[in-house]
Amino acid sequence: MSQELKNRTKKFALDVIGLCAACPHLPETRHAINQLIRSSSSVAANYRSACRGKSKADFIAKLGIVEEEADESGFWLEMLRDIGSRTEIRHSKLDLRISQELARLLDETDQLVAITVASRKTARASDC
Repeated sequence: MSQELKNRTKKFALDVIGLCAACPHLPETRHAINQLIRSSSSVAANYRSACRGKSKADFIAKLGIVEEEADESGFWLEMLRDIGSRTEIRHSKLDLRISQELARLLDETDQLVAITVASRKTARASDC
């Protein structure tokens, strides 16, 4: 599971970078794009770090960071979606492909948060 989730979180970060490259870079979207790239890449980097944790407590703490960064990524994805749906920005509208990718990445964010929460609970409950 560890390697599978490492690959999945890295793919998530790369997919987010691809989405951000395709989004219109307007004053209204620039901040959200930058924050989204930062938080999504942090999901991958911190999960990788968690797998190298020095102790159970370190592993659990780093998974907490992964959870927070994944949740923040979801927030910035929602912001991009909502900015794109505002009438005054519709002239540069998010095309259907970008909207579909936003929806897919929001779902992936929800799944990553759920996996991380479950992993932290399991780690806390285990005797190792």
